Amino acid sequence: MNDLSCIVSNFFEKVNLQEFAQSALQPLPDDRLASRGIRAEVLRIDRLHPQISGNKWLKLKYNLMEAARQGKRRLLTFGGAYSNHLYATAAAGKLLGFETIGIVRGERVEPLNSTLRFAEEAGMQLHFVSRADYRQKHSSAFIEHLHALFGDFFLVPEGGSNVHAVPGCMELPGEWSSAYDYILLPCGTGGTLAGLALAAAAHQKLIGVSVLKGGAFLYEEVKRLQEAYAGHHTQNFEIWTDYAHRGYAKTTEALRLFMQDWQRQYPSVPIEHVYSAKMFYAFFAEVEKGYFPSGSRVLLIHTGGLRVEHE
Repeated sequence: MNDLSCIVSNFFEKVNLQEFAQSALQPLPDDRLASRGIRAEVLRIDRLHPQISGNKWLKLKYNLMEAARQGKRRLLTFGGAYSNHLYATAAAGKLLGFETIGIVRGERVEPLNSTLRFAEEAGMQLHFVSRADYRQKHSSAFIEHLHALFGDFFLVPEGGSNVHAVPGCMELPGEWSSAYDYILLPCGTGGTLAGLALAAAAHQKLIGVSVLKGGAFLYEEVKRLQEAYAGHHTQNFEIWTDYAHRGYAKTTEALRLFMQDWQRQYPSVPIEHVYSAKMFYAFFAEVEKGYFPSGSRVLLIHTGGLRVEHE
């Protein structure tokens, strides 16, 4: 094991996920739930690390271990202007000694928003590309072009979701989580849902709340990630696609009002409009529709997210 591998392994192995998860559960008392016989708790994995927030910590763990194993000290990844993944990758690079390059969708707009400003201040080299070019991020020709610009690098895909992300997410469920019938989480690229669904107990249903407009493609993406890692895909998940509120990092008046009500009722659980608010909004909307039978026990995973400016 080289020096970089030791640094990365020691950093991630400081956290015992099973012990952390049990300490990070928070009840969600609400008359709307009690009247229907539903119990819900929030798993605050947003508390895993102040900068490598929530599921980004889980997905980066084995990506960075693999980069270190290969002896690569330069990471290149992709994201939009409000990408938690770019933020987390920049933070991890600064903490662990990686150079970081962020390929950002769209033009550079000054002043930078808080997400991109942090990434740049953490040492990430931001490279802005047109939306048309960004759509080519999976093409070998575009990746070769990036190698010509930046030299050798370890490629981490948008959102950190690849075969290396899955095992980190699989490590979160354990004996502590077997009491829940439903597990909900926001879903952007599918990596977290893929890992959790592989590791879930047989009786559990996983529900990903798409934060993207037109998120139906995530079904196949989750299956692809599962098959790449485990050789098979599971049938224990579904994806709700009706709660994107205009799309990624966008919002609606209904979501803004929900967030205001949420902060009055649950001031100790911060949420933002990109990920967490959309999941909690979807949960209560489906409670009202009668989706969850009486007696259900529901776990809502707060996967992190940043307080970013509204569009």
